Amino acid sequence: MLDFVPTPPPESTPDFEAFRREAYKLSGLDLTSYKVPQMHRRLSVLLTKVGVRNFAEYAKLIAQDPQRRQEFRDFVTINVSEFFRDGDRFGDLEKRLQGLMGPGGALKAWSAGCSIGAEPYSLAIMLLEMAPGRPHSIVATDIDETILARARSASDYLPADIRNVGKERMERWFTLDGNGRHTLKPAPRALVSFKQHDLLKDRAPLGAPFDLVCCRNVVIYFTEAAKDRIYAGFVDALRPGGLLFIGATEAIMQPTPLGLQVVGPGFYQKVDQVMARAA
Repeated sequence: MLDFVPTPPPESTPDFEAFRREAYKLSGLDLTSYKVPQMHRRLSVLLTKVGVRNFAEYAKLIAQDPQRRQEFRDFVTINVSEFFRDGDRFGDLEKRLQGLMGPGGALKAWSAGCSIGAEPYSLAIMLLEMAPGRPHSIVATDIDETILARARSASDYLPADIRNVGKERMERWFTLDGNGRHTLKPAPRALVSFKQHDLLKDRAPLGAPFDLVCCRNVVIYFTEAAKDRIYAGFVDALRPGGLLFIGATEAIMQPTPLGLQVVGPGFYQKVDQVMARAA
């Protein structure tokens, strides 16, 4: 349970605040860390879809129906992803990877909010192409165990999921199923391990410090305070000189207090504090 009842934001309503508290008890999702207007609007669409009149009725529904409760979790955590999303940014990442690799030429990475696995598997494909035979490791995390199960299967990918992969990579790294969907081959899958993780509550997964943390198009609905808390956690999980890779529509407005410096669109490097003091 929440330890306190937060002061409702001015744009919120009493019924929505009551629902946010009840939803936390039922699902563990802290909706107080999400921006009220966007979340209220998105959930109102869901209420209409399931045929309930207000948030009080919806709270009773998800309390009584495990399937509706999981539907709520899936809806809130968004789960939209695709391989090599924003190709130009992934091209930029590819140019930076060699300089990020640690001892033995291997890379340790964390893909946070990994959804269907498209992001960590895209990274795995790049690592196998540019530095094969090395002990690379990618920890991929998400709050939603249902979506993690799909990510672990590395299968059932639709044409929209793989539209940016390209013909050569499709032939090398994917197989076509009889139902017109695609499955990733074993080699990229072997580099990725999946774990359930809540960015708002949990410490960094085992494996830190990482050379690279990817968290793209995940925090766009969070409040600024929640974003700062999440980004501070990423900084703690990075080694000095490590890189944070975020989405094309996202930006860290004040990276310096977090210990980051901008090194390119969507890329932030953890500042080596010893070097910073010397400078």
